[in-house]
Amino acid sequence: LAGCSSISEPETDSKPISHERWDQLLSRHVHESGLVDYQGFLEDSTELNQYLSQVAGHHPNDQNWSHQEQLAYWINAYNAYTIQLILRHYPVTSIKDIVTGPSIPFVNSPWDIRFIHIEGATYDLNNLEHDIMRERFNEPRIHFAINCASMSCPMLRKEAYTADQLEKQLNEQAQTFLNNPTKNKISRKRVVISKIFKWFSDDFTQNGRVTEFINQYTNTPIEKGAKVEWMPYNWQLNAKDQG
Repeated sequence: LAGCSSISEPETDSKPISHERWDQLLSRHVHESGLVDYQGFLEDSTELNQYLSQVAGHHPNDQNWSHQEQLAYWINAYNAYTIQLILRHYPVTSIKDIVTGPSIPFVNSPWDIRFIHIEGATYDLNNLEHDIMRERFNEPRIHFAINCASMSCPMLRKEAYTADQLEKQLNEQAQTFLNNPTKNKISRKRVVISKIFKWFSDDFTQNGRVTEFINQYTNTPIEKGAKVEWMPYNWQLNAKDQG
């Protein structure tokens, strides 16, 4: 699933940014159910673009940004740019409808559109997820924090990620996702789980089986040898008027 293109990053001495504007947008336009008011985001697109201009002017670096500040930045950036991508093509019924020409994985899927410009570096969403977050942070819980604008994705959080709250936020996202029966069906002897665990199995099995990872966050302990099956993945837009 990783993108094929290499990335080149700018030399920068930028300082960490505030995610307050993004936090306010999320609090207004994400419902408790996790569904997104894209029309509301569209009406507030000027404010969204102002936040993304701030993101675009401050590329993280190791000298001025902590590990937590960098990861919070990239998660927020991924989610905000995904919203922007949807708004540019709204209304759509699925993010997968956003392609130019025939759909070819790693060539012209929505995740391969190179529309993200940060201090002279150009990225697509695959770069942010695979080449930056997965490659550098060794943090499987990012899969519960980044949102692909679809019904089967983990919910878009109603607040921005911040360095000082990141550990708590990632744990809550994992717990919420894994204990939501519309996303995963967990019982002691049989689990029907999101294909996220199949697509990114290497991320979740570094220290054992995928069920051992899940047991850290699920309310129902899974027994060794439990049967594992996969939930169908619903790519319908996670819009409040479609849920």
